[in-house]
This record gives sequence, C-alpha cells and structure tokens, in this order.
Amino acid sequence: MHEEIKESEKCCLVTCDLPLGETYWNNQYEANSTGWDLGEVSPPIKAYIDQLTDKNLRILIPGCGNTYEAEYLLQNGFSNITIIDIAPILVKQLKEKFAGNQGINIILGDFFEHEGEYDLILEQTFFCAINPPLRKDYAAKMNKLLAPGGKLVGVLFDREFEHKGPPFGGCKCQYEPLFNQWFQSSVFELCHNSFIKRKGTELFINLRKK
Repeated sequence: MHEEIKESEKCCLVTCDLPLGETYWNNQYEANSTGWDLGEVSPPIKAYIDQLTDKNLRILIPGCGNTYEAEYLLQNGFSNITIIDIAPILVKQLKEKFAGNQGINIILGDFFEHEGEYDLILEQTFFCAINPPLRKDYAAKMNKLLAPGGKLVGVLFDREFEHKGPPFGGCKCQYEPLFNQWFQSSVFELCHNSFIKRKGTELFINLRKK
C-alpha cells in the first residue's frame, strides 16, 4: 500500500477549475460536444455483460450519457436497470427514448446525492468526468451504493490528457490506493478488447465491495 502511494506521487494529478455541474454538462449535450461518446457499447463492458446470467441484477449506470450499455442490457433481457445523469437535456432525451420500458429507471440528479442499493455498478466515462479531488468520494459512494458482495465493473483511462479536462486521465498507480479501502480487486489490468481508438489506453476493473 505504501509503495503504491509513493509511486502515485510521481504522477501529475490534473484538476479543473470549471464548475462541472448541471449547467456545464447540459451545455455539452446542447452543443453536441460529446467527443468521448463511442456511439456503441464499450467492448470490455459488452463482453462482461455477455457472461452475466442473472437478468434480475440491480444495475446502476452513473453519469450514464447516451447509455448504449443500458440499451444493450435491455436488449438482452435485464429488467432492473437504473441510470442517472446530471444533464436535464440528456435525461429528457433518454426518457423519450425509453418511454414505456418498465425495465429501466431514469433519474435526473447528482450521483453523490443518490440513494439506493445495487448488485452491480457499471463504470463507463463517469470517473473521468468528475474533478479528480472527488475521486475518493466516488470510491466511498460506490461502496455505499453496492449491496454486500456487489461489484463495480468497467473501464478507466490509463493515460493523461494534455488539456485540463474533462475527461481527466490517470494511471493504475493513482487509482488503486483510492479503491483499496473499499474494494477487493478481482481484475485491475490493461484492457485487451478496448474500442479501437482507445486501444492501449484503458484499464478494466472488476472490484468487489469489502
């Protein structure tokens, strides 16, 4: 643990002075400034979903964006999905898109104020969208939202960005100390099946709540 923290101190933690709240993210969607959007399910997450057998899992996707992952889950018979995002214009579009679908609960709100209990939380470009000083709070909140034995699964950027973000990058040596207090790591390694434009720049995580 101490060696990991020392190693992480060698990495530059880039922060941002922008107020990354409702107004900021609503403006991004209104301007269609969503360069992080893959336009499809993240391949590592798709592969993980494909091996799940319990269609009744309580699944949360925070900072959901256009949520191709939720759409894929629904197509594959999952029936207890919650998605949350802070941007009203996006949430309005999602409610129209999934109107009448009983398998999904769409919430406009702040993840850090959300309450609930889930068996699985999927991480896809939410961690990189919050200001890095909030990452400790992110890890603690994820732990709180998960049921005993619940999992946090998804992808994190394994690279730095030249701009001041978002997205915000980082590396495994920065991330692991944040999660070690709250999670047991099943997988925390370089993705072998990333989206082609992100090849070599993503870590796949499969973390079980302690």
